[in-house]
Amino acid sequence: MFSSIRTTAPLLSSTVFLLMGVSLLHTHIALQGEALGFSVAMIGVLTSAYYTGFLVGTYTVPRLTHRFGHIRTFAFCTSLLAVVVLLQALTSAYAAWLVMRLLQGLLLVGLYAIIESWLNTAAEPRHRSSVFAVYMMLNLGASAVAQQLLHIRGEGFVLFCVVAILVCAASLPVTVTPQAQPAIRAAPRVQVRQIFRLVPTALVSALISGMALGAFWGLLPLYAAARGLGAAEIGTYMSAAIAGGVALQLPLGRLSDRIDRRLALALISATAALAALANLAWPTTGPAALLLVFAFGGMSFALYPIAVAHLVDYLRRGDLLSGSSTVLLVNGIGSSVGPLLAGALMTLTRPALLFGWFAILDSLLAGYALYRFIRRKREVTADDNFVPRVHTTPGALDVHPDAPERSGKAS
Repeated sequence: MFSSIRTTAPLLSSTVFLLMGVSLLHTHIALQGEALGFSVAMIGVLTSAYYTGFLVGTYTVPRLTHRFGHIRTFAFCTSLLAVVVLLQALTSAYAAWLVMRLLQGLLLVGLYAIIESWLNTAAEPRHRSSVFAVYMMLNLGASAVAQQLLHIRGEGFVLFCVVAILVCAASLPVTVTPQAQPAIRAAPRVQVRQIFRLVPTALVSALISGMALGAFWGLLPLYAAARGLGAAEIGTYMSAAIAGGVALQLPLGRLSDRIDRRLALALISATAALAALANLAWPTTGPAALLLVFAFGGMSFALYPIAVAHLVDYLRRGDLLSGSSTVLLVNGIGSSVGPLLAGALMTLTRPALLFGWFAILDSLLAGYALYRFIRRKREVTADDNFVPRVHTTPGALDVHPDAPERSGKAS
């Protein structure tokens, strides 16, 4: 395993820099947008634009990779992303910010796809799952650490510059790596109707998880600000929530290996709903507040990977990549719609009701997953394998223990 980690170290290093920049950007845009006078609903639309770009990029950016190769495409996307971030720092026009967020989502999904396909090629087959688990922990860990950069004092322009520096730094390990570029292959097909007929709980869970986490990334900083936290305190608050995802995703995933995953989804989402209500009622200051948001983050970040694991339980090996693309699409749609609805709710009522939105979504998922569990039970076997995941690209499923070996050629 350690040899595979050493081999993939340049790619994992790029992941750390990239995710630090992206996570800081999410939080900073919310806070800076509020400082510029944008309403909560307007910031929700900005978050929705980001995830819309994410969806579009899933099916358009691979064309660049086919034409120019992984290294040049990665360098192009990071350079353009840094330019877009700095351009956003130079303007306060809402329409321009909307375009910038769309472009950021489009470019970032291309970067994730390159890193993940490369990891799949560079890691030894027997160690792919372990390497991918490290990748996912670095993904969330870098996001948590990045929130502490909000302690940097200065005008909003300064943090945009920090983001651009981190994005540029992410390009360096990839462009100098001695590893061979992965082979180009065709994108898997999306089959929403077929997957829903076979594994409805996976799609419903992916949709609701996307609606919740889309609002989490875009609007939780505004919730914390409305509850009286300063920028540095918001960084700590966000770090605690993301750290919950780092700490609890694997234990909760292992739990889902031992019981029916629909029952696990019902229990975890019900606990997330209770944690959301507790966050709504409790003040946002003090150790208890950090513990509550830690618990909520831990439950929330576990739902999507368990939904994917549930999908894997029911698909043939040859259909895994197509199924992963379908779940990712549904999750992306939820991520685009969630901030719009949550932003409107926070504008029409009060910002503190964001956790009310989370409680409603998690309660709906708990009820649906429990209904599906009661209606049709499955046998739990020793072959069930949970793999930590976050919302990135369809290629991430390549490193799942049950994924078929791929030749690297388009099918």
